[in-house]
Amino acid sequence: CSAEGWGQDAVPPGAAFVAAASYRGPGNNDTRSNKALPILLWWSGSLFPHFPGDTERIDCPRGSCLVTRSRRVARHRRTKALIFYGTDFRAYEAPLPRLSHQTWALFHEESPMNNYVLSHSPGIQLFNYTATFRRESDYPLTLQWLPGVGYLRGPAVPLAEKDAWRRKGYAPVLYMQSHCDVPSDRDRYVRELMKHIQVDSYGKCLHNRELPSERLRDTSTATTEDAEFMTFIARYKFHLALENAICDDYMTEKLWRPMHLGAVPVYRGSPAVRDWMPNNLSIILIDDFDSPQELAKYLDFLDKNGEEYMKYLEYKNLGGIKNQFLLESLERREWGVNDMTLPNYLNGFECFVCDRENTRVKEEQEHKKSHGKIPAPRPRIAQYKHMGCPVPTPGFGSVEDLSGGDSWKEMWLQDYWQSLDQGEALTAMIHRNESHQGRFWDYMHEIFLKRTRQH
Repeated sequence: CSAEGWGQDAVPPGAAFVAAASYRGPGNNDTRSNKALPILLWWSGSLFPHFPGDTERIDCPRGSCLVTRSRRVARHRRTKALIFYGTDFRAYEAPLPRLSHQTWALFHEESPMNNYVLSHSPGIQLFNYTATFRRESDYPLTLQWLPGVGYLRGPAVPLAEKDAWRRKGYAPVLYMQSHCDVPSDRDRYVRELMKHIQVDSYGKCLHNRELPSERLRDTSTATTEDAEFMTFIARYKFHLALENAICDDYMTEKLWRPMHLGAVPVYRGSPAVRDWMPNNLSIILIDDFDSPQELAKYLDFLDKNGEEYMKYLEYKNLGGIKNQFLLESLERREWGVNDMTLPNYLNGFECFVCDRENTRVKEEQEHKKSHGKIPAPRPRIAQYKHMGCPVPTPGFGSVEDLSGGDSWKEMWLQDYWQSLDQGEALTAMIHRNESHQGRFWDYMHEIFLKRTRQH
């Protein structure tokens, strides 16, 4: 898992990547021995072991499975599902030929920038089950950065104290970012905004101020909720909260942490972010303003009008969280964040896949016994909306305004469209029952030639 805080990409609270006791689940009536259970193979070893050992039995609501990272069982008849971690999934390394008795499952809670192959239909449709940040995925991880309602209700620094820090020279707006050159092109926007309002920028991107202590300058401090660090950034009225990539429901600590601290996020990220906000006046959306100059005017107005500013923090009051969709989503999710009484989302997704595979095995057996009278189970295929993300656009201005040698344009637009070709190449290889990974680049070349002929 990467870590973005103000340095790299922050680790979600309660992330599932530490070794933990094997998840036994709620128990079930499955009396089969381990030798009779379906096997789930984690193809991405980086997420394993999240419990001790190479292989473990998991007991899930509908049945049990063996989960392993041992690729020796990749072609075993009992190996029913391969589970991939999206950031590690590479089309040119996919296990071929794809076996007809196996499903593919995708776990990908990270940014779309980590693997744009999954943002295109040919890429995401390689999978049968999904756990992504999109609410439409089979096992949604949308609120992975929000531990619970109580996190939003954390106390804010009093306005009088924030105003006192302003008089001591603090800017109204904080920017804390060391992960530069990302698909959302956020630095280009912030650079323009800085022409119209004072922004204190710590970290490596657009750096114009030093953090007050050496300890706070350590990026590992900022990627956790360190008390000294949180106290420092809570002094600011506004936090520039710009995700590293734009996609529906991709929301990280950049959004939820300022809300926890009682600073107002000035946000660009998920176009559907309003659906998840505690009330109608919780954040300031950059895309609601025609220009950085217009946004700066509004922030300056709120900075000078405390009563108007405080309206953005009313969700912290008793009964201030009005959004029933948010409350119900938090209540309904079966996994927990920093909650040892609930499975983490990694174990939860394993059980989701295990239950689906046990059901599929049973349906296939019934089909076989009935000599075709009972139809075979229909293959489940992931849809574009399980992960689909739009083409990156410049943080400010249009693509046409950018110079030919612009590094963002050369890097991210090329990556996005080349990822589409990679998804199409792997899909073609699977349809043709291709068994040699090394031929991937031949397929890519075919697609390139076909596209150039069309143009």
